[in-house]
Amino acid sequence: MPINLTATFSFNLIIDFYNMWQYAFMRQAFEAGTIIAIVAGVVGYLVVLRRLSFAAHALSHVGFSGAAGAALFGINPLLGLLTFTMSGGIFMAFLGKKAATRDVQIGIILAFMLGIGILFINLYKGYATEAYSILFGEILGISLENVIITFYAAIIILIVFALFYRRLLFTSLDEDVAEAKGVSILTMSLIFMLLIAVAVSIAVQIVGVLLIFALLVTPPAIAQRLASSPGKAIIISVLIALFVTWVGLFIGYYLPYPVSFLITSSVFLIYIFVRSYQKLWQNN
Repeated sequence: MPINLTATFSFNLIIDFYNMWQYAFMRQAFEAGTIIAIVAGVVGYLVVLRRLSFAAHALSHVGFSGAAGAALFGINPLLGLLTFTMSGGIFMAFLGKKAATRDVQIGIILAFMLGIGILFINLYKGYATEAYSILFGEILGISLENVIITFYAAIIILIVFALFYRRLLFTSLDEDVAEAKGVSILTMSLIFMLLIAVAVSIAVQIVGVLLIFALLVTPPAIAQRLASSPGKAIIISVLIALFVTWVGLFIGYYLPYPVSFLITSSVFLIYIFVRSYQKLWQNN
């Protein structure tokens, strides 16, 4: 059933949005969704450029172990997420310095930290509702506390990204040349893995561990096909992430479908449309 049993679509978007914003949970969902979409669009571009999609996927699963640990020790699941994803990101950066060996190291760390998560779940005697909700996302149930944590985490991510943008982009395009020019590959790898870790931790609140690619990978992948420069690609990536997040929340208010499904479906359809259009254009 829809989020609000009495909700009806009026075809007047201003009125519809006004009605939604009467509910605190919808305001918090839009606030968190907007913050997360911006971060995912920005960081996700370099994730795609560096071919680190597997790292984002792995860190999201590592984050579930952190959420399980948080349930065991009675703390905020988002803090558990952040702790584990950042720890996992640090290990991945140190063990997988070069792209050629990175996937193997990421897989090893993922297996180890998932094992810890299984232990936490086994030790926890209650029902870890909040930890399990991390699997599929629970943006409509996000608390004001988590919105505030998400906001400050996003500010830190964007500041660090801006400070190191040129060096991160340089190492993303050509690690060997960047290293020859005196850029520390290990330092840039460590910084970027931490950025991914925090971005993943806040993004799973929308789409969950199992669907993290929807926001962190698909919008940047679309943007890469449409833009001729990194700056334009990041802007397009952010706009697409914002669009699908808002559409998902808006439709989810009226229809009995999970918001995470609506977001992933929307962005997937956009990706298919862009690819199909480009293929037809090339053939003509």
